[in-house]
Amino acid sequence: MTTSNGLLRLGPDLPAVPLEIAASYRARTRGLLGRDGIPGAALLLTPAGSVHTFRMRFAIDVAYLDRHLRVIALTTMPPNRLGLPRLRSRHVLEAEAGAMAAWGLRAGSRLDIEGPHGGTPLDRRRPDPRRGAAGSSDPDALDTR
Repeated sequence: MTTSNGLLRLGPDLPAVPLEIAASYRARTRGLLGRDGIPGAALLLTPAGSVHTFRMRFAIDVAYLDRHLRVIALTTMPPNRLGLPRLRSRHVLEAEAGAMAAWGLRAGSRLDIEGPHGGTPLDRRRPDPRRGAAGSSDPDALDTR
C-alpha cells in the first residue's frame, strides 16, 4: 500500500497539519477504513473525485480539491453514506468531523502540501505513461493534470 506522509499548510499564520497521502489504488481504497479516528491529521486521496463512508466508524469532513489544490466544496459525511462526485475534483481531503471548520478551511481556500523530504510532492511536468504520476519516477507524487 503506497501511503506517504507530509504536511498540509493552510496559511502562513496557521500551524501545519500532519498529512497522509494515499496515491495508490490500494491506499485510496483502504482510506480511513478500520480506524477509530485521525485526530489532528488529514488524509489526501489522489486522484479522487468522490468518497464514501461505508463501514467507517466515525463521521468525516470532506474537501473536494481541484488540480491546483483549491477547495471546490466541503461537506461533513456521517458513516454509511455515498458522497456525490464533483466533476472538477482531482483530489479529496478527509479529516475527522469538525476539523476543517476548526482549521478555517472553506470553499475557495488554496492548500499547500509539503512532502516527507521537504519540498512539495506535486510534480507538474508533462505526463509520461511509462512512469508514475506526471512523469515522475516517484509513485507517491501527486498528479495535478
